[in-house]
Amino acid sequence: MNQGPVSHPARGTLAVELSRTPPGGRRGGQRSGIRRARLIIGVLVAGLAVVVGIVVGRGPTPVLPTGCTVASTEPTGSYSIPPAQAQNAAIIAAVALRKGMPDHAVTVALATSLQETQLRNLPYGDQDSLGLFQQRPSQGWGTSTQIMDPNYAASAFYDHLAQVSGWQTMPVTEAAQLVQHSATPDAYAAWETEARSLARALTGEVPAGLSCHFDGFGGSAPPSSALAQAAMTEMGSQLLGAPVSTKTGWQVACWAMAHAYNYHLSSVSFGGWRWTVASGKWTPIGGSGSGTAQNTVTVT
Repeated sequence: MNQGPVSHPARGTLAVELSRTPPGGRRGGQRSGIRRARLIIGVLVAGLAVVVGIVVGRGPTPVLPTGCTVASTEPTGSYSIPPAQAQNAAIIAAVALRKGMPDHAVTVALATSLQETQLRNLPYGDQDSLGLFQQRPSQGWGTSTQIMDPNYAASAFYDHLAQVSGWQTMPVTEAAQLVQHSATPDAYAAWETEARSLARALTGEVPAGLSCHFDGFGGSAPPSSALAQAAMTEMGSQLLGAPVSTKTGWQVACWAMAHAYNYHLSSVSFGGWRWTVASGKWTPIGGSGSGTAQNTVTVT
């Protein structure tokens, strides 16, 4: 809470049926036994065909669950987050890029939101706390409508962080607390490792550090211009399709992929790699050339 300005029937069955002696040794009994045996054999063959079909994979292909994976070099390894939280995290990182904040600021902001709401844009909280960071209108953070806009909320957080003298060299939990003024000042430390891994992925420090798999899309498809408008609003410039550095390119690529669920993107490409909604992962682009095209982020 912010107080101031995250089985072939057993073969024995068939053998017994075939080896039975008909009552009284009558031929009719023998023919009846043979017919029963043939019937059992037919059932077994049909059943075996079904079993074989399932074993060789003729059944439906399992569908992977919707979700995003954050790669990590930490001992704890990779972890997963839902698409909505991934998009909110990408917005937080994008706003830092727009405002010229260093990557450490992204770690502080992500740790804060993970502790306050687990990266959910909540329309409620303690007293009048709202949004990703549980900012309070009564404490000068903005109107309720503004705070519920992740772009605004992240920008407000960074503005307050920038006013903290020496925050760049402070422990994450200390810097976060000096912005949030929480009743549990040390709680942000529990999220530092996760926040740092997510920040590295979303700022381009780790190429292809975030990957998402969707078994569908969220809501109705927005206009084709909507993603470009979001890029301008959140990152401050149109970086989609523009020549960028490797680090910035991976940030933009992961930003676009994190928005794919709501913007109905089928693929994102950068630096000779492509993510597709069908595969849910980054794979090399076969036969990709060299030059400017390698340093632009393209989406479809």
